[in-house]
Amino acid sequence: MNSQVKNLLIVAESIDVEDSSGTKGRVALIDNLHKAGYNLRVYHYTKKIISLEGIKTYPLKENRRSLLFLLSRLERHIRYKFNYSLNVYIERIFGFSFTLLNDRNSIARELERIEDFNPDLVLTLSKGGSFRPHHALLNLPKWHNKWIAYIHDPYPMHSYPRPYDWVEPGHQRKRDFFQQVALKCKYAAYPSKLLSEWMESYFPELKGKRLIIPHQINSTKDVTEEIPLFFKEEGFSIVHAGALMGARNPIGLLNAFQEFLKQNPEAKEHSQLLFLGERSRYTKVFNEVIEEMPQLYCSNRNLPFSMVKAIQNKASVNVILEAKGPISPFLPGKFPHCIQSKQPILLLGPFYSECRRLLGENYPWYSEIDDRERILQHIKSLYVRWQNKDKMEVDYSGLKEYLSVSYLKVIIDDL
Repeated sequence: MNSQVKNLLIVAESIDVEDSSGTKGRVALIDNLHKAGYNLRVYHYTKKIISLEGIKTYPLKENRRSLLFLLSRLERHIRYKFNYSLNVYIERIFGFSFTLLNDRNSIARELERIEDFNPDLVLTLSKGGSFRPHHALLNLPKWHNKWIAYIHDPYPMHSYPRPYDWVEPGHQRKRDFFQQVALKCKYAAYPSKLLSEWMESYFPELKGKRLIIPHQINSTKDVTEEIPLFFKEEGFSIVHAGALMGARNPIGLLNAFQEFLKQNPEAKEHSQLLFLGERSRYTKVFNEVIEEMPQLYCSNRNLPFSMVKAIQNKASVNVILEAKGPISPFLPGKFPHCIQSKQPILLLGPFYSECRRLLGENYPWYSEIDDRERILQHIKSLYVRWQNKDKMEVDYSGLKEYLSVSYLKVIIDDL
C-alpha cells in the first residue's frame, strides 16, 4: 500500500457496542482507521440504524424472500414451539445453519450492488464464532486481492486451546470454509501475535499473510455515565469487567480476597471486589458469599459500556481473568480499556499468554488463576500501593503507543 491508497471498505457483522465485547473492539478499530485519515465506508449487518461520528455507514438488508430465509424461520418456529432444535442436524449436513447461510447470501448480494466506491482494501470484521462477513467475501472474488480477513478468535471451535474442547456439528465443513478464507484472503489480521501463530499451525495457508492489529485505545469521549451507588469511588476496589465463561474460574480470586479481608480487618470498611457482567455458573456461589461478605458485588447483568469504562477508570485494580490452560492466545477486548485507565492490572492466567507477553515477563502482578497464595500477596501489595495514592498510576506508555492510531497507521501504510 502506498501513500495514494485511501479508500477502505469495511464489512462488519455489527457496530452496536452494547451487543458484545467483540463489537466494542471492532468499533474502536473502525474509529481509529477513520482518525488515521482513511476514507471509510462501513457496511454492517446490525439490523438497526447506527451512526458512527464522521463515518459513512450503510446497514445491510436481510433477504427475507429467499428459500433459506423461509427454512430458517421454520426451524426457529419448531424450536420455539416444541423446544427442539434442528440446527445440530442441519449443521452436520450443511456445516452451517440456514440463518447463517441466508445472512451470507444477503450480505454478498448487497455488497455486489456497490458501484460508486472503489476500495483499495476490504476489511471483514466479525464477532463470536459466525464470521458472516468472511463467508460473504468468499462469494466476491473481485475483492480477494484486496481482502484483509480479521481473525479475532480461533476457528473452528475445535481449534481452541484447552480447556475449551467443544467440537461443533459440521466441524469439517467449518474447517473447509476457513481453509478457503486462508487461501483467498490477501492478508490475515489478528489482535494477537500468539493467535496468529496458533492459527497458522492449523492453516498453513495463512503463513506470509500475517498482520498484527491489536485492539485499539479509542480516545473518543464516551457519554459520561453517573458512577453507580454500588461502587465506592474512594475505596480500594478490585474490578473484573466482562463475561465469566465457565473456563474463567474466579474462585481463586474470590478466596484470596476473603483471606485478605480476614488478615486485614481494617480494610473491610473501604474494600470491595466487583464482577460486572451477566449471570454465570458462578452466580450461585457469589450470592452465597455475599451474605457473609458484603464487600463482594456481582451485577448479574450487562451494564452500559460507558458505565463500565467509567468504573474501570476509577478502579484501584482491574482484573484480567483467563482460563486455566497451557496457553491463552487471546487478547481480551478489555485490554486497551485497562491500559487506558493507568491503573494496576491483576493478570490471572496461563504462563504463556498474549497479555503476559505484552505486559512483560517481569510484570509484578501476575499469577495462575488458582494460585490463591500468590493472588493474596498481590492483593496485599496492591492495597499498600493504594494507601500511597500518589503512586497508583502505572506507566503503560509503551503499550499505549502499541494500541494507538499512530501505530495502526504504520501497519496499514507499510502493506
